[in-house]
Amino acid sequence: MALSQIPNIITVIRILLVLPTAWLLWEMRYVDALILMSIAGASDALDGWLARHFGWTSQFGAAMDPIADKLLVAVLFVVFTIQGQIPLWVAIIVLTRDFVIMVGAGVYRMLFERISFEPTFTSKANTAMQIVMLVMLLLSLCGFGWLSDLAGRLVNPWCFYILAVLGVVSGIDYVITWGQRAWQNGRMDRGTGG
Repeated sequence: MALSQIPNIITVIRILLVLPTAWLLWEMRYVDALILMSIAGASDALDGWLARHFGWTSQFGAAMDPIADKLLVAVLFVVFTIQGQIPLWVAIIVLTRDFVIMVGAGVYRMLFERISFEPTFTSKANTAMQIVMLVMLLLSLCGFGWLSDLAGRLVNPWCFYILAVLGVVSGIDYVITWGQRAWQNGRMDRGTGG
């Protein structure tokens, strides 16, 4: 095995952690779920650092790393929403945004070209807020005394409102950005007779 594959292996392991984390949440074993989510978060930071520091980048890693993150976030949102921990309207905004972006990226790739994954500032802020909110929600359910109480007061309603605004703004930002690129590519194709 080439050392350059280590970040990819870490990404695959992170994807494999999604189901056990979801099962622990479903079983309301929140402390155990928090531990697995922390391992997933640390592995995300580690594979990113290894890829940048040693130049161990790959197309697989560039594509699968954000997919691993989104998969974990989406599954946690679904389980927490079913349990009544996240309001349905927040989950709809978060999951609809990601679905629209995924479908839009697929259509763009079919019609024009491969997509280089370039998250915008608002998208990075949205993803960071999703993770912060999920960690704080987990903390609020872990029974850690004052820390859980504080996390619970911050999550509901403040994190929900901030996440909803970021989800809408970053979704619109993506639609506008990639819509403009598609329009420009379409004009170039018509201009060249393609």
